[in-house]
Amino acid sequence: MLIDASINSASTMSDSSARSELSRANPRDEVELVDTHAHLNFNAFKDDADEVIRRCLNEGVWMINVGSNLETSKKAVEIAQKYPNGIFVSVGLHPINLDTGLVKMKPDEVEGINYEREFEYEKYKELAKQKKVVAMGEIGLDYYWRPKTTAKKELFKQKQKDLFLEELKLAEELNLPVIFHCRMAHDDLINIISEQLKNNNKQIRGVIHCFTGTWEQAKKYMEMGLALGFNGLIFKLDFKDIIQKTSLERILIETDCPYLSPPEFKKERNEPVAVKYVVEEIAKIKNLNYKEITEITTQNAKKLFSI
Repeated sequence: MLIDASINSASTMSDSSARSELSRANPRDEVELVDTHAHLNFNAFKDDADEVIRRCLNEGVWMINVGSNLETSKKAVEIAQKYPNGIFVSVGLHPINLDTGLVKMKPDEVEGINYEREFEYEKYKELAKQKKVVAMGEIGLDYYWRPKTTAKKELFKQKQKDLFLEELKLAEELNLPVIFHCRMAHDDLINIISEQLKNNNKQIRGVIHCFTGTWEQAKKYMEMGLALGFNGLIFKLDFKDIIQKTSLERILIETDCPYLSPPEFKKERNEPVAVKYVVEEIAKIKNLNYKEITEITTQNAKKLFSI
C-alpha cells in the first residue's frame, strides 16, 4: 500500500527546486545522498555495475555495497577499490545464506548462488580489514524459510543465532558498526542485542536495515542506540506512523537494490539513484522539506559509517 500524505503542489515544486539546486551546487565528487544499503555486487548488475556507479556519483549519490556471503563481500570490495570515493563496503554472511541442512536452499539468480555451511571467521576478518570496508553486514536473523517440525525449527533458529553471535564478535573485534538484517525475528534479535550490551558493557553501533517491525520494537532498537533504515517498502506497507514518530536523527535511507524499486522509478531493477524517491516520501510523511531530509540523513550515514 502506498503511504498517503497530503502535500500541496507549491511545496512539491519547492522540494524539487531544492533538490535541483543542491545537485548543481555539489561538485561531482561530493555527496548529496547516501544509499546505505545497495547490492551492486549481485548478478543483477554483472553487466553494467560501473555504469550504474558512475551515474550515481555524477548525481551526488554515494552508496554502501553490502555483502551477503564471502563471494559477494569480496566482489563488493573489488568494486569499491576501483573508485577513490563515494562507494563503500559492508561484509558479512546473510542468515539465509547459511546452509543449515534443515531447509531446501532455493537459488536466487539475482544475487548469485553461494551458500556456506559455516562462518569462516578468519577469512571474513581478513576481508573486513580491507580498504573501503566500513561495516559488518548484512547479518542477523531470518525465519521466513524455515523447517516444518518444531524440533527442526528450534535447531534452525539456534544455528542462525550462533552465526549471528560469531559475526557480532568480529564486528566488536574490528570496531565496525553493524548492518542488521531481520525478518520475522525482531523479538529474538532485540533479545540478543540487549544481552550483548549487558554482557559486554559496550555500545553496539548500527542500523536495522529495511525496518519492518512495530513501533514498540522500533523504540527498543532506538533505546539501544540503533538507527532504522527505510527503503521502497514504505510505498508498499504502511509505515507512516512509525516514520512520523521516529526522530530524523535515527533514520537512514536505502534502496536494497536491485530489489524494492519505488513506483516513480519505473524500473523493475532498483538502483541507488532511486533513493531520492524514498527521501521525498519521508519528507511528505514528516512534513519537512527535501533538503532537510537529505542533509540530516547524510550526516547520520557519514557519522555511523565514518565516511
